[in-house]
Amino acid sequence: MATEASNQGMEVIGKSSKTLDLTDRSLVFKEFSEVLPDALIICAAKVGGIGANFASPVDFLSVNLQIQTNLLDAAHSAGIKRVLFLGSSCIYPKYAPQPIIEASLLTGPLESTNEAYAIAKIAGLKLVQAYRQQYGKNWISAMPTNLYGPKDNFDLNNAHVLPALINRMHFAKHQNLPSITLWGDGTALREFLHVQDLARACMLLLNEYDSAVPINIGSGHEISILNLAKLIARVVGYEGLILFENNDLNGTPRKLLDSTILLNKGWMPRVTLQQGVASTYEWFLENAQERKYK
Repeated sequence: MATEASNQGMEVIGKSSKTLDLTDRSLVFKEFSEVLPDALIICAAKVGGIGANFASPVDFLSVNLQIQTNLLDAAHSAGIKRVLFLGSSCIYPKYAPQPIIEASLLTGPLESTNEAYAIAKIAGLKLVQAYRQQYGKNWISAMPTNLYGPKDNFDLNNAHVLPALINRMHFAKHQNLPSITLWGDGTALREFLHVQDLARACMLLLNEYDSAVPINIGSGHEISILNLAKLIARVVGYEGLILFENNDLNGTPRKLLDSTILLNKGWMPRVTLQQGVASTYEWFLENAQERKYK
């Protein structure tokens, strides 16, 4: 994202959790009073896969509520004109009609395995809408699908499915394991979007979108977890068996976003899943030892 923004003459300032604790309200307010950005894109969140969400719902609800509330309140205090809050496709009901349109929000029960995270994200977009209503802010929210790419979290304890599979396949290959066993039954369908395509969408939305309605950002293509695992195995070069536990940890059976509103503004994803997985694995190989993703 920094690259594309820089090409447009913009200076991008990013803060990691190592340099700024977003749960510390006083530190967040101090940071905004010193930096005073023209626009804020809220990507920060405590995230993880099904296992992490299921094991730590308090953390996923409490920490994310703190992060986004501190950021939005500080942005208001600093008079930041444009804010883009990024939510998640998991905010939609578990059995929402497919592909999922923005109007499906809050029309049914959520998927239980990531309910805490989803509720926090819903609260964030509602706070954005509240700031628009009460203070006339030109702030917006967008709901990306499952994201992946370089600098992803590959830690097996809390990574999302795609980076976790890259790590597992890599380990299985180098340990000559005859098989690996994955959660669920492999039938769940997921949509993935490369972070470069997300960055392009964010820049477009900051320049051209101004509505209280959250907007979807999806690739328009879905793949089963089984076929995703096979694709990653081919990229990594793992030739063992891919087995499933056939337990209840499938998550939402399907969540394909309808991104018509964004597509009509001229945006289209450019990175195919095959290309994205290959480049992400290249980054993993270059950084696995340094970051101890083993």
